[in-house]
Amino acid sequence: MREVSVVLFDGFELLDVFGPVEILSVLPEQFRVTMVAAEAGLIASSQGTRVEAAGFVGAATPDIVMVPGGIGSRPLVDDDRYLEQLRTYVSGAHLLTSVCTGSAILAAAGLLDGYRATSNKRSFDWVATQGTLVNWERRARWVHDRDRWTSSGVAAGIDMTAALIADLVGNELAEHAAAVIEYEPQTDADNDPFADR
Repeated sequence: MREVSVVLFDGFELLDVFGPVEILSVLPEQFRVTMVAAEAGLIASSQGTRVEAAGFVGAATPDIVMVPGGIGSRPLVDDDRYLEQLRTYVSGAHLLTSVCTGSAILAAAGLLDGYRATSNKRSFDWVATQGTLVNWERRARWVHDRDRWTSSGVAAGIDMTAALIADLVGNELAEHAAAVIEYEPQTDADNDPFADR
């Protein structure tokens, strides 16, 4: 059983969270998902949907952490208190992952220094200013570098999660999970048609 902690914040992108959660939820014997936030309570997505989250303080040490993007990521990259809370929370995690501009938050917290990473192409130039020690890859559907996984925009997070599942528990279960939700994931991390747009 791998514990996946999804970090929520006001203005998170709904599909960044629930696309990956949907495919992970097909494998309840392999993955358990928990929603967390700096403060416990209801957290509003950029679409207005509110999701209940546990707080960082008192939460178990996370195993796999997933940070989504969304318009709410923009103020967080300048919020030193939040970034310190995040660094403390993820310090014992085995894997850090992000979807879309979630990589900007990880980069601003110094958690991608020395790693290859990517992000949403429409926000790529802004994201890349958040971590000068990050090896940003513009042409990538997702990037896996050691214990870091980062994906491009929104739907790419589902592709990255399918690849993560395959890496952790095997191709057969990853293919089964995708088939159950009738999703055909992109399996080539370098196939990024949005990089040229």
